[in-house]
Amino acid sequence: MSETNLRILGLSGEYRPSSKSGMMVNHALALAEGLGAEVFFWDCNEKPLPFVGEDGCWDNANVKEFQALAASCDGFLVCSPEYHGTMSGVMKNTFDWLYDKHVGGKAFGLMCTLGGIENSNTLNHMRIMLRWLHAWPVPEQLAVGHVKEAFDEHGDLAHEATIERLEGLVTSVVRTATLLKSSQ
Repeated sequence: MSETNLRILGLSGEYRPSSKSGMMVNHALALAEGLGAEVFFWDCNEKPLPFVGEDGCWDNANVKEFQALAASCDGFLVCSPEYHGTMSGVMKNTFDWLYDKHVGGKAFGLMCTLGGIENSNTLNHMRIMLRWLHAWPVPEQLAVGHVKEAFDEHGDLAHEATIERLEGLVTSVVRTATLLKSSQ
């Protein structure tokens, strides 16, 4: 499958691309790129987004760049760690800067990482939020429990089942983003 002109943005609910959620997003983006998409990763460590409502936040250069990039993309691959049963504050603040005009009618692939057992709390919370933004989360999703054991010493995913689910998720995002883009 070669999807020319398709742009996919990766978002992590942690500050470093080398974090477990950042690693998941980067693996997903590599798969999307392999399917022909042009990919981008927003690094909140390199270009932090202020908290919504902070003094001067509405004129922040990073916010304007982030919103323009999001508006130019056709799909999104996002991963948040689960903290206290929901997405991280970094992930929520990142989403707080997006509006329907940036992501409405666009495909999202949702992932989360957990220190313990897998569950869907964070994924469900992101789905609810994205519904308010008129976005289209694909049915496939990925929760990676016991995340410290999910990667090998080289940073590759250690379990074939996780790799297969990630491949299915990314393929679904690329296909859905292509369909949504062609219907505009």
